[in-house]
Amino acid sequence: MLEFAPNDEGTGSSEPGTDSEAPPAPAPSDTLQSDWYEHGGDGDLNERLDANFGTAFSDDGANPKTDAPEMLGQWKSMPGAQGDGEGYDLDDFVAGKVSLRDHLGQQLPFVLSSASDRMIALALIDQLDEAGYLRADLDEVATQMGASRDDMERILAALQTMEPAGLFARSLGECLAIQLRQRDRLDPAMAALIGNLDYLAKRDFASLKRLCGVDEEDLLDMLAEIRKLNPKPGAGFETDALETVVPDILVAPSLEGGWLVELNAETLPRVLVNNAYFTEIRRSSLREGAMKTANGQSGNSKTGQSKAEGEQAFLTDCLQTANWLTRSLDQRAKTIMKVATEIIRQQDAFLRHGVDHLRPLNLKTVADAIKMHESTVSRVTSNKYMLTPRGLFELKYFFSVSIGSAEGGDSHSAEAVRHRIRMLIAQESPENILSDDDIVESLKNGGVELARRTVAKYREAMNIASSVQRRREKRALARNPG
Repeated sequence: MLEFAPNDEGTGSSEPGTDSEAPPAPAPSDTLQSDWYEHGGDGDLNERLDANFGTAFSDDGANPKTDAPEMLGQWKSMPGAQGDGEGYDLDDFVAGKVSLRDHLGQQLPFVLSSASDRMIALALIDQLDEAGYLRADLDEVATQMGASRDDMERILAALQTMEPAGLFARSLGECLAIQLRQRDRLDPAMAALIGNLDYLAKRDFASLKRLCGVDEEDLLDMLAEIRKLNPKPGAGFETDALETVVPDILVAPSLEGGWLVELNAETLPRVLVNNAYFTEIRRSSLREGAMKTANGQSGNSKTGQSKAEGEQAFLTDCLQTANWLTRSLDQRAKTIMKVATEIIRQQDAFLRHGVDHLRPLNLKTVADAIKMHESTVSRVTSNKYMLTPRGLFELKYFFSVSIGSAEGGDSHSAEAVRHRIRMLIAQESPENILSDDDIVESLKNGGVELARRTVAKYREAMNIASSVQRRREKRALARNPG
């Protein structure tokens, strides 16, 4: 365990349900189909909707696989198929399933550009249940990460665009709405239906027609559209692979105001060398060789002595290898400790104040500080996790790009600069929209030197529109606040 004081300088789609064919139309009669309400009330509609909606969602939201055994039999019976050989199993050629966390991790760089946003996103990913629903309170995560509620909503909105559609919803209605939005089917009538799912559960179709402002056929079409959605978008992924990440480094505040850094003993590999056992085996081998020589086995004395010497050499080599491995593991643990301690020293402001204070840091800076090679730092930070009061992070997320200061002061993290740009734009009024040049000037007044093209690049990477488009949108919102 290591304790040190804070750094003074840091301040700043498959479908889940099976589409069944609609029931056959009734035989023609003198009564028009549109007269159903006058002659039968909602009874006929209820029967039609119950028949269609009874299997709206499957139990688990996973893709149906009922045809798999049949298809396997067809494959083995095909001419030229190699399924007749003993020990052959088609399952050997099936790719392993991907966990939901890994699947989302692959998409994350394409959705969020900054390391600070991805830190928050990973915290939200860890709060997904097996069905893909978000079971965390945004305010609690925001407090833990030192982020604002607006940032949390923005990052959550970006995560809700990931595939499969419907992930990161906080309710069934929101899950269906996300999928309908991506299908461009979330019109006001459909939104009203999604907002009144309790009437759908009670089969109160008359109230649904009234609330949605639609007739019978439109309601049938809307329900058919809902049947195509997946109420459990995360259920199709491998759940056994969702293992808890065990941190390699533990960080906690100390009573003196600094930080306590220690390695997690549960993750450290161990090599135990039993020197007493080695000594006993060595003595036993020597005694056996001496006894063979003393018993007058002159013809075999040299052979016995040679065997004893070979055993001694083997045991000595094993002991030397074990001791070398023990020293190597001890040195590795010390190196991890040095790197983790330096990262905590550099990112003290982040731990105290949140992601807005994430300092620029690269491998070379850490390597120079602990007097080690950059490649060594790269190796020991690979796939290593640190548990901090802000949450669990992979070590690589503490490294970010540096941006120079306008007056020769401390450099700034690229993620912190992006956060400043977002805040400047969020505070705009319809009459005072900031151009990229205005943002450059505001950043310069705050001590950040940045070129206009870099501001434009950061703005576009954050999916923020140009000043002309923002002015048009904000004026439209001001005229129509509803």
